[in-house]
This record gives sequence, C-alpha cells and structure tokens, in this order.
Amino acid sequence: MRENTTHTEAISAPGYSARELYPLVCDPECSVADVVWVAGVRAGTVGLPGTEEGAESLESLRKQVRDWAAGERDRFTQLAASAPDLGTLRRLSDRTLLQCAPLALMSGAWLAGATSMATADEPAALDALSLYASDVGVGRPHRSRGDAFAALLRAQDAAEYAQPPARTALDRRIADSAFVLPSVLLLMGRLPEDFRPETLGADLCLRETGLLPPLALVRAVAGDRYADWAALDAGMERALDPAGGLPGAESAVASLAEAGGEEAAGRIRAGFRWTFSQLRAWAEEVRETAEAMLDPAWQAAEVIRLRAREGAVYHQSFQLAGRSLADWLEDARTDPMPLLGALAASRLVRPGRPDRSPLVTGLVGERGAMFRVFGEHDLAVLRQWIAELPERGTDTKAGAGSGPAPARTCPDRPDAGNLGFPVPGEGAGEPTGDRPPADLREAYVLLQRRAQSPAVREWALAYVHGWLGRARHRIDRSGLPLPREWPAEGLRPWLGTQHDRHAAEFARSQESEESGLPTREQLIESTVQLAPLTMIDGGWLQGFTDYRLASSQVGFSLFETYWDELGNGQASLNHPLIYRELVAGMGVELPPTGTEDFARWSGFEDSSFDLPVHWLSIGRFPVTFEPEILGLNLAMELSGVGGTYRRARLGLRKHGFSTRFVDIHNTIDNVATGHSAWAADAIDSHLSALPSHSSHRHDAWRRIREGYRSLNPPRTFPAWLADRRARITHRPR
Repeated sequence: MRENTTHTEAISAPGYSARELYPLVCDPECSVADVVWVAGVRAGTVGLPGTEEGAESLESLRKQVRDWAAGERDRFTQLAASAPDLGTLRRLSDRTLLQCAPLALMSGAWLAGATSMATADEPAALDALSLYASDVGVGRPHRSRGDAFAALLRAQDAAEYAQPPARTALDRRIADSAFVLPSVLLLMGRLPEDFRPETLGADLCLRETGLLPPLALVRAVAGDRYADWAALDAGMERALDPAGGLPGAESAVASLAEAGGEEAAGRIRAGFRWTFSQLRAWAEEVRETAEAMLDPAWQAAEVIRLRAREGAVYHQSFQLAGRSLADWLEDARTDPMPLLGALAASRLVRPGRPDRSPLVTGLVGERGAMFRVFGEHDLAVLRQWIAELPERGTDTKAGAGSGPAPARTCPDRPDAGNLGFPVPGEGAGEPTGDRPPADLREAYVLLQRRAQSPAVREWALAYVHGWLGRARHRIDRSGLPLPREWPAEGLRPWLGTQHDRHAAEFARSQESEESGLPTREQLIESTVQLAPLTMIDGGWLQGFTDYRLASSQVGFSLFETYWDELGNGQASLNHPLIYRELVAGMGVELPPTGTEDFARWSGFEDSSFDLPVHWLSIGRFPVTFEPEILGLNLAMELSGVGGTYRRARLGLRKHGFSTRFVDIHNTIDNVATGHSAWAADAIDSHLSALPSHSSHRHDAWRRIREGYRSLNPPRTFPAWLADRRARITHRPR
C-alpha cells in the first residue's frame, strides 16, 4: 500500500533529518515506516535493482572492506599515540567514542524483522534470526552487543545519553552525520518485505568491517579490561550464543541468495556497497575531527560553540572588541574561531597563564557572571588552550589556532545529516489506496507482514481493544485461576499448583483410555481448524523481537520463547513446520501460511481466524499492551502442560498420527525450566519493578489478568457489547 503514495506527495511532505529519524526508528512500535515512500528511500540509498555501478563480485567488495578497515584502525591507533598529553588523549577518546554510539548501541538491530509470521518457516529467515539472536544475547538479559557498548560508555563516564539509545539524538556532542547510517539501516530493517536483501548486504559489510575503526583509538586508551571487545566486534562470534558474527552473516546471505536468485544477490551487493560508502565517509569525518582535536584551539572553539546558543541570550552589555558578547556568541554557533581570536586578544585571557586569566578564574567562580556555565571538562580545555597561547606580539594568529574550523562538523548546519531522500512526517496524508482489512481473513494475511499501513495499524489497535474489552467482561465472576492480587511470593508456587491441577484432571479422565477421545474425522477436523493459529505459533510475541525489548529484564525470556517456537533457527525444530507435517500426514495439503490462498482456503471456518488475528494484532504493540501480552503469554504456555497435550497425544497415537508437535510442547512449556516458568518470571520481574503499594502495580496486575483471559474470552451477547464499547472508547480522536 505504501508504494501507491504518489511521487508529489512524498516530495512535498515534511521530512526528517537523520538525527530526527533515529529515535523514531528506535521505537519498538515504530510507525514512521508506515508512511515512508519506499521507492524514494531506495532511490536515495541503495539504488534500484539492476542499476548498481560496476560488476564487482561480493568477494571483491568484501576484500576492499577488510583492507580499508584494517588500515583505518591503524590510522586511529596512531592518532592515539600522537596525543601530546593525557588530558587531550582522554578527550580525544571520549569524543571519538560518542561518534560511534548511534550505530554501536543498536548493533544488529536492523535484523529484528528478519522473520515474520509469513516467513517463520523459511530457511533464509531462520538463518537471519539465528544471527540476530546472537546479537541480542538470547536467553540472557542485558547481553546484546548494544548493551556491551553501553557498558563501555559507562566505564568511560560518557553514558549520560546512552539509555535508551534513542536519547543519543539529544546529545549535541555527537555529529549529525553519525546518525545517517544507523537511521537508514534501522528504517530498512522496519521494512523487511521491501529491503531484506539490502539489509543483509549492509549487515555483511558491517560484520566484514569488524571492530568499528574509530574504536581502535578508544581501545588504545581504555585497554582491554573496560570492555567486551568481542561483543563490540560485530564480525566475531560470541560464546554461548547461536551462530553469529561473520560466519552467521555469510550463512544468512547465502540462504537468501539461493532462495532469491540473481536479483536477490544484486540487491545484497547494492546494500553492501552503499553501507561501505557511508562507513568510509563517516569514519573519515570522525578521524579528521580527532586530528583537529590535537590543536588546543580547536578544542576550545568546540567548547564555545556548544555553549554559544545559551550564552547568546545574555551578555548584551558586555563589550568585546567593539561588539557585544551576545553578538559574538550568536555567530559562534556556526563559526566560533573569530570569537576565540577576540578572547585571546582580550583582557579575559593572559596567554600562557590560565591561573591569571579571568575567563577561567573569576568569571566562573561562584560570584562570577559565568558560574556553572562551563563544566570541569570545559574548563580543562580552556585552561590548556590558554596555557599554550604564545605571548602577545609573537604570533598574531595564535589566538585562532591552526586547526580546521569546527563548523565542519557543526550539528546545526542545515545540510548536516541530510538523508538524501524524502521521509514523510506528520501531516503528510495517508498513502493513496490505504484502507483497513475487509475481513478477518484479509487481516490475517496483512498482519503477518512486519511493515504495515496506517489504516491496518489502526484497525489492529481497535481489534485488540475490543478483544480485551470482551476479556474483562465480568472477569471477577469468571472463575479465572489467576488470583485477584499478585501473590507476595510471586507466581512460581501458583504455577506449580496449576500444573498439579492439570495433571489431576488428566488422571481422572483416564479411567478409560478410550473415553472422550475424538474420532479420526473429528481429530483431523479440529487439527485443521487450529492451523491458522498454530502456524503462527509465537505471533503474540513478535513485538518482543525488538532490539531493546529482546534483551531487557522482562523481555529477554519472551524473545527466547519466540526463538524456541521457531525452532532456534533449525527447520527440524520449527513449530509451524512440524505442525504442517502433522496436517500433511492427515492427508491435507495447505498453501503457504503467509499467502492469500491460505487465508481463503475453503476448508477453514471464519471463526478459525478470530484468535490468530488477536495474536497478530496485539503482537504489534509490545509497549502499549505489555501487561496484557505477559498475561496472554502465561495463559498460552500453561494451557496444555500436564493435561491437554497428554490427552492430545493419546488421540494422535490412537489414530496413527505423529505426536511430535504435542511432545515437544509438553517438554519445552514445562513449569520448572520451560516456557511456563519463563512466563511467570517475566510477570514477576515486571511487577517487582513497580512501587509495592501503588495503583501502578494494581493496574498492571489487573491488565495481566485481562491478558490471561484474552486467550479464551467470553462469547456471550453482553460480552460482544463490551467489545464494541471498548472499540468506541479507544477510537482515535
């Protein structure tokens, strides 16, 4: 639908700079991808398929990147060795480290959409998912590659803007150009149906690069004990993780090229080539800035530029070289060197004598007009600049210094961080032809895609609100097993009780093994009707593949559950594939899950899409509906353990069908170390972070209970009225 946006609409729409786009594409519920003009993004970055320049092979491109990265790392290491003193070296390291933050804090995040429910059983998607699982440190909280970089920022006392990563866009010490590559990569990652080959090509380029060259300077200063350098090197595999790093990227690219043929291979090369060009341009600018920082005058000019905007509001009455200091500061926002020269020639500075210079003594004291304007880091820079100024009369240009002007990297330049393609903003209007799904079957197809249109997203949000409205209808009279208040001891004891109850119910039903078991025809029919649900196993957790959520304290186990449902990257363990084999063993051949043919297959009843569409809809909003998803996840994982799966096994075995699907669920969903236990722990973690005697914890538990009941909400007429009321109440205004 987004492709139908007219060229004129896209060009005339408000756009984003790279810095503005970055926090939007870091959002787990990113909606900016709903309205971008895909053809415009492609034309402005990786180019159109079949139009790439030259005929270089991928291997040739990879060698170029290896050679360039090795040489560039050497140049940055040499820069560290050329610093004249420890103070300059530390500032050089800090500045360089910050320029890596937008990319390194989200290392691998562009692969979050590597799988969708439509591609959950495709080998290429599973290989990419394995690569991504390694990047996020699947199974362990706060172990993503981005978390490793955040730890380095903390170790270097540079983490003020590190968490969440989107906040780095507010750090004016970071140049706008540092946001271009990560912003575009993250945007393409949000549009996997349109950019999967290009994204994997870009990712391969970054893996081939290895440790980002500017970080070689930081490593030379910080040493090896302050960082997990293996995690910071995207090309390296990680211990205890799935196949990742460069070998994992090679496998993912090879799988996609094999499945997509020469067109996919060409697009992979295009993504690789574009990323290499962006890396070179960015690294060169970072290196030039680092070289400039060896000049104390350049460092001093940067301090003034960063403080100029606020300072320009004041000091109208203070005269410096015939102009008000406020006017000087206004000009210094883009070119601070003239002001630096004027200061060097003024009575505020005594060359070579910082201890006698009012600029860094009396003016910044507690009685001075500039008290607390400069931090200790800023004052150290200014003192060093003054200390190295020659005496007046010996060098008329000494005040300005010899380094290049900081305006080169000034974030306020209108062309800095320009993306080179239009990205519509709010008010751009809906894409032409955008409309909500006509029915549940169409919704089922559309919602399996990662990228959506605004109308489909709004429809999904309304569907979830209505479904939850039904789930909360008379919930306290429903016999819901979850207690009305969160147990003080957590959910593990309650979980054990529920498991015992399931087992007891199963035992009572076994007075006669044959009692109540379905006939062969009944078993086949029920198995087929469950296919739309089971073929998207884990769909309610799709939002927790988001980079930030997948490694969070609450979300890491939900991502690991999703990872398990899709077979840990292995087709032989992939739940949708195993279920498809079961159905095929019953003599029923189903179309591919993500297709219109599957959704319109005449063997399915319309009602078979009710719950699957809820799963797909709520999975799009992992932040908005986090408590409800936690409750739904617990209900889903616990539903069959100890009883239902065992009974289903009896029916399958009786009629000669494979029991593998129920066998694998009865083990991995267990209440001790499996999905049910993880689901309970995720809820306990979520609630433990909230104030103990507050309405926030009470409201969160209420919403968790509603999510739990949403697995099987009431279907009475009053409940459907509650559904309608909830949709109306939450309708956008």
